[in-house]
Amino acid sequence: MPTQNPADRARRFSVAPMMDWTTRDYRAFARCLTRRALLYTEMVTTGAILHGTPRERFLGYDAMEHPLALQLGGSDPGELAECAAIAESWGYDEVNLNVGCPSDRVQNNLIGACLMGHPDKVAGAVAAMRSTVSIPVTVKCRIGIDDQDEDADLERFIDRVAGAGCDTFIVHARKAWLQGLSPKENRDVPPLNYPRVYRLKAQHPELHIGINGGITTLDACRAHLDAGVDSVMIGREAYQNPWLLAEVDSALYDAEPPAISRHDAARAFRPYVIGRLAEGAKLNHITRHLLGLFQGCAGGRRFRRFLSESAHKDGAGISVYDDAVGLVDECRLAESA
Repeated sequence: MPTQNPADRARRFSVAPMMDWTTRDYRAFARCLTRRALLYTEMVTTGAILHGTPRERFLGYDAMEHPLALQLGGSDPGELAECAAIAESWGYDEVNLNVGCPSDRVQNNLIGACLMGHPDKVAGAVAAMRSTVSIPVTVKCRIGIDDQDEDADLERFIDRVAGAGCDTFIVHARKAWLQGLSPKENRDVPPLNYPRVYRLKAQHPELHIGINGGITTLDACRAHLDAGVDSVMIGREAYQNPWLLAEVDSALYDAEPPAISRHDAARAFRPYVIGRLAEGAKLNHITRHLLGLFQGCAGGRRFRRFLSESAHKDGAGISVYDDAVGLVDECRLAESA
C-alpha cells in the first residue's frame, strides 16, 4: 500500500494562502500552535519562480513548516508543470492552483478567479502538473464569477477539472465579482452560500471537497464537517487571532497541542527568531505576524504597541522580542479572553 502523502493526512484543517500574510515567518510561528494543520504559502506566480532571483526568496521555508503546500498562480500548462516539478524538488507536500483570487493584477495575466471562466484551460494545467509530479495537485476556487450560474457553471467546472485528474477542491463559498468589486470587497460583499458547497460534495462523494470563506471558529469548522464536507480552511481569523490555532490539534485531530499557553508558543518561536535575525531578517518583518497572539490577555495591548513601536528600529534584536513578551501575564489554553 502506498504511503499517504503528509498533505492528505493534514487536510482536515488548513490555513488559507494569503498574500503578504502567510509568509515563511508566519508559517513557522503557526507551527508553534499546531503541528497537524496543513499550511499554505502565499500565492507565488510561475513567473516569479521561473525568472525571479534568488529562488529562495519565493520558495524558501523552514523544515518545521511541514506539512506545507505551495500555491501557484498561472495558467500556462508548461510553466505550471515546470513550477510543480520545482516545488516537488524543494520538498513541498502539495501544489495548489489558485482559481480564486479576484485581483485586477492577476486577471490581466489570466491568473486566479477569472480562470473559472476557462475550465478547459484549468483542466489542461492540472493534467500537465499531474503528469510531472507525484505530490497532490489541488485546486482552490470560488463557487462562480460574475453572472455565472452557481449550479450549472460550477458543476461544469468541477466535472471538467476532475476529469483531468484533480480529486481535491477547496471551495470559497462565495462568488467573485471581477467587475465592480475590489479584491477586499470580494472577501465580504458577495453572499456566502455554504449549502452549495455541501451539495457539491453530495454530488461528488468521490472527490475531496473542502470549504472556505467567513469561517472564524472551531465550532463552525465542526459544523461544516458535520454537514458533509471533507475539510475546512480558515483565512483571516487564523492570522488576526492566531491563538485559535492552538486548539486545532486537540479539537480536530485528537492530538496533543504543542503549546498550552501563549507564552509557551512565544518561547517555542524564540529560537526561530534568533536564527532568522542571524540570517539578516528584520525583527519587525518576523514579529508583525505575532501581533494578535495575546489578544484578550492582560498586557496584550502593551505587547502589540511595544513591538509596533520598537521592532522596526535599527539594531532591534531578540531583547526587544523578550521585553515585549514580558509585558504580558500568562494566558493559558482554554482561558477566557
